Amino acid sequence: MEVTNVTEYQAIAKEKLPKMVYDYYASGAEDQWTLAENRNAFSRILFRPRILIDVSKIDLSTTVLGFKISMPIMIAPTAMQKMAHPEGEYATARAASAAGTIMTLSSWATSSVEEVASTGPGIRFFQLYVYKDRNVVAQLVRRAERAGFKAIALTVDTPRLGRREADIKNRFVLPPFLTLKNFEGLDLGKMDQANDSGLASYVAGQIDRTLSWKDVKWLQSITSMPILVKGVITAEDTRLAVQNGAAGIIVSNHGARQLDYVPSTIMALEEVVKAAQGRVPVFLDGGVRRGTDVFKALALGASGIFIGRPVVFSLAAEGEAGVRKVLQMLREEFELTMALSGCRSLKEITRDHIMTEWDAPHTLPTARL
Repeated sequence: MEVTNVTEYQAIAKEKLPKMVYDYYASGAEDQWTLAENRNAFSRILFRPRILIDVSKIDLSTTVLGFKISMPIMIAPTAMQKMAHPEGEYATARAASAAGTIMTLSSWATSSVEEVASTGPGIRFFQLYVYKDRNVVAQLVRRAERAGFKAIALTVDTPRLGRREADIKNRFVLPPFLTLKNFEGLDLGKMDQANDSGLASYVAGQIDRTLSWKDVKWLQSITSMPILVKGVITAEDTRLAVQNGAAGIIVSNHGARQLDYVPSTIMALEEVVKAAQGRVPVFLDGGVRRGTDVFKALALGASGIFIGRPVVFSLAAEGEAGVRKVLQMLREEFELTMALSGCRSLKEITRDHIMTEWDAPHTLPTARL
């Protein structure tokens, strides 16, 4: 059966992967309400397409932090990709590069920053978890910078790991033949079997719960790479991020894997965009499975979106070719949505191209008799 949309890869991945691995990628926190809501919320936003516009030429290209990319669809950091496919992050890096877009490498990748850089040219960001040992962090940031990574995506929603019950049931642990490659030489690359989730125990032991805004300043002092703050969902934190020198914001609820019953990212987006007041770009992560979703995010003020689970599911199904196909399908669907909405470039996508539940009804002009 030919795959015709992004969502179809999930069922293929479920068949192919060991249960522990599939559940790790697929599940959310606790009741998984936010996991479903990340998707469902998109379906409550409708289009107001404009007609009779010449859409024979459509330009999807954009710039992110000054880097030109082919489309506003980028790859979010997802951990331990070699659990999905032997080529793991190498395959993802090549697919992103071929599509002319940005890949974000996870701190907890099963390939190192140097290995990913060795796949060839490409614009890559590095997602950072802040460990208790700041020397480890400083070393890793320097390595990423030396390997040609262009920005840091600082994850700020994980002082502790969310409660992911599938991982507890499965006693999740990184398979023995794999390591967290970026930490291999520091004796932090292994995850011990625990009586709940091995990852939750690892986080409790290694990740710094004292992380605060002063650490964003510290990070700026040790690197010249711009810092994107990933995990902001409120206006208050948006203003603080801007005040503390963030180069951009990623509206994210960690794929609904941290605090359950936070809003979907598409519902939180407009609040963040308004608070940012155009001072920094705002990106969205979470729930994007269609080109229509991409358009809705841009109409609400996002400068671009990141996809996470579609990457690991397509990687599990078809390796590099799967990830390429996901990026291609999203690109084609997004281009079609633009054409059918009457938009020829990203700057032509406006808030008026969509309607949401919280909009005032579009009142008709009073008819003159």
